[in-house]
Amino acid sequence: MAKSVKELSSDEIIRRIKSKDVSPVYFLHGEEPYYIDEISNVLEHNFLDESEKAFNQTVLYGKDADVFSIINAARRYPMMSEKQLVLVKEAQNLKEIEKLLGYLENPLSSTVLVLCYKYKKMDGRSKMLKLAKENFMVFESAPIPDYKLQAWIENYCKGKKIAIQPIATSMLSEFLGNDLSKIVNEIEKLLLNIKDHNEITAQQIEKYVGISKDFNTFELQNAIGSGNYFKAQKIVQYFSFKPKENSIIPVLSSLYNFFGKLIAVHYSKDYSDNGVAAIAGVHPFIAKEYVRACSTYPLERCVRIIGYIHDFDLKSKGIGSTDTSDASLLKELVFMIMKM
Repeated sequence: MAKSVKELSSDEIIRRIKSKDVSPVYFLHGEEPYYIDEISNVLEHNFLDESEKAFNQTVLYGKDADVFSIINAARRYPMMSEKQLVLVKEAQNLKEIEKLLGYLENPLSSTVLVLCYKYKKMDGRSKMLKLAKENFMVFESAPIPDYKLQAWIENYCKGKKIAIQPIATSMLSEFLGNDLSKIVNEIEKLLLNIKDHNEITAQQIEKYVGISKDFNTFELQNAIGSGNYFKAQKIVQYFSFKPKENSIIPVLSSLYNFFGKLIAVHYSKDYSDNGVAAIAGVHPFIAKEYVRACSTYPLERCVRIIGYIHDFDLKSKGIGSTDTSDASLLKELVFMIMKM
């Protein structure tokens, strides 16, 4: 059975656009803006020739436009061109968006209408979305799960024909989270500065991105996992000197994910590097750290630690705590994890 258009990847959609195989309507929605921007940028910058854009390309913003102005633009015929493009950015801010249903029921074949509905999914019960799925190109841009993020970074670098060290991948994912646009921006910035290299290293990330290779969330996780209390406290002390760059919230999230993965490994009872890599969703090189941590933290202790992290997450938000600084909270948490 042929793949439904709504299941196409962003790469396949872009490939089709570049070959001029376009849909009369594109509905791009979802929580991850990166892919929505990627597809819409290709349409905006590559679909029409420069000579055609002046009369045949209209860019509107949901906050400033209304449904009727969008329909009027879409109903126009192109001038000296076979197609025209009507691109609606930030469509999630468009009032009464469901009134576009009338146009979608009878679209103009010479118009390519693109709706960029970012930062959230549209309600699946929407008549407009159901109609779009049946007849046009719908792409849902979902966030990358944390356990797939490092593989995503590696694949992106591979597409740019450059390798990346596993520790460098971990530094980017831990520091930037799953904000793909930020990750891509930092990688592109790196590539401009290391043109003569064939691998992204931890040292380069420290120099050009500003993430310390010795004092970051990933290294704190490693120190805790290996039972190195002195190093863990040293990293926490470093965080206290730069509180703006080292918020406690992502640190707690990272530790929660780490011990959650250790619990999954314990339940699997597969402590081989490859087994741990598959269960925890990490590079086999990094899996060795998880294997070591499993020996330091038995299942029951991991479960207890998850409870600690939950409690300190509440304290960091001012629930059940006095005005304790983030640095003091983190120092206390590390003590409880490693010494109790």
